[in-house]
Amino acid sequence: MVLGLILLAVAIICLIAIFREFKRQNMFGAAFSAISALVFGFFSIATLYWELIRPLITGE
Repeated sequence: MVLGLILLAVAIICLIAIFREFKRQNMFGAAFSAISALVFGFFSIATLYWELIRPLITGE
């Protein structure tokens, strides 16, 4: 569960970086931040689902 929260924090920081790089007109940095936010966001949601929601549904 801790891993999912850390990945979620990194994804939120990447979202902040997207707006900062758009403000600086750095499109390469904005694109890299967007890809990082998507990857880290996916893995954080998948990890939290696997650790928290799936055991509630399956009764494990």
